Amino acid sequence: MPALPSRIALVHEWFTPRSVGGSEQVVREIDRLLSPELFSLVDGESRRPGSWLAGRTIQTSFIQELPWGISHVQQYLPLLPLAIELLDLSSFPLVLSSNHLVAKGVLTAPDQLHISYVHTPVRYAWDQMPAYLAGSSLARGPLGPLVRWQLHQLRQWDVISSRRVDRLIANSRFTARRILRCWGRSSQVLHPPVEVERFRWDLPRDDYYLSVGRLVPYKRVDRVVEAFRRTGLPLLVVGDGPERQRLEGLAGPNVRFLGRRGAEQVSELMGRCRAYVYGGLEDFGIATVEAMAAGAPVIALGKGGSLDSVRCLNRGASHPTGLLFPDQTVGSLVEALEHFEQGQLWKRLPAEKQRTWADQFAPERFRSRLLALIERYWEGHLAAQEQGRAALPFPLP
Repeated sequence: MPALPSRIALVHEWFTPRSVGGSEQVVREIDRLLSPELFSLVDGESRRPGSWLAGRTIQTSFIQELPWGISHVQQYLPLLPLAIELLDLSSFPLVLSSNHLVAKGVLTAPDQLHISYVHTPVRYAWDQMPAYLAGSSLARGPLGPLVRWQLHQLRQWDVISSRRVDRLIANSRFTARRILRCWGRSSQVLHPPVEVERFRWDLPRDDYYLSVGRLVPYKRVDRVVEAFRRTGLPLLVVGDGPERQRLEGLAGPNVRFLGRRGAEQVSELMGRCRAYVYGGLEDFGIATVEAMAAGAPVIALGKGGSLDSVRCLNRGASHPTGLLFPDQTVGSLVEALEHFEQGQLWKRLPAEKQRTWADQFAPERFRSRLLALIERYWEGHLAAQEQGRAALPFPLP
């Protein structure tokens, strides 16, 4: 197996205190694995005490110098494709990108290998565009036609830039299908890393249900809240966002909104809840794996990334970890909750087995699998280059 090159570039869309989620965890694990040089549109982390990037050198784009560029990088959406293309990666034989918007669009030469880990094709430019437009006051106003034109342009660039990548890695089978539908490209599935070790699975369980996440429209917390209003079962909602006031208006007295909570508090709530409930359509859904790491059964929509992470009791899965309800409707979730309660199904989903299943998503397993993929792709890249040289009618100097 040929050694990987000494200079490796890793491109991520942005490093800001506002964005600390699954994609950043992937970047952190790649950084631990390969010690690459980092590139990003903006960097708001390297000078922040306590950040894992404190003191690091991160090469950024011109967006860094624009007003509010670091804190509100997405407001410059029309400029982001240009900004990512202007990053100079010409001296790196191997380029990795962590993509959910434009990172895969960096420019590379034929003798460079570009591997992109894809969290999702741009959601609001493709199949989730209607939901985005419906929830955007800007799109509903006089600038609506311009917003729609910009998304049309972004879709075209998204397809064009996907052709620049040599190898695509998807974070779930659902994302792989979206990549095929949107870009016409095949991809290898590698689930993202989850910090399972920070959760305890052996805490005594309580009788409340738990929902954790940003309170934004596409998470469909409204349907979770309405389902619990109908059933009267106790629900704790952790998180904040623009939907909070509306959701509190929908809720009954059995639903409590806790706002934002620290990581340790969320871990304990997951470790004590009767079940974790999620009604959104996710590309993967790290929080569902975190819940299982904490020993909690999961009740989730049976579409998207949940099909990769949750093993459904009612579908005859070996070592089941929860229930998947078929439709993204209040009625479908109500049926699942009533079935879960009446059958006392948590007794058939012991915490220790939840944790055992979650362990396969641990960071060390992600790093091992990713390294094997990168080494195989690098070996194939070198072989293709050698074949190209051998096909020349005269030797290169």
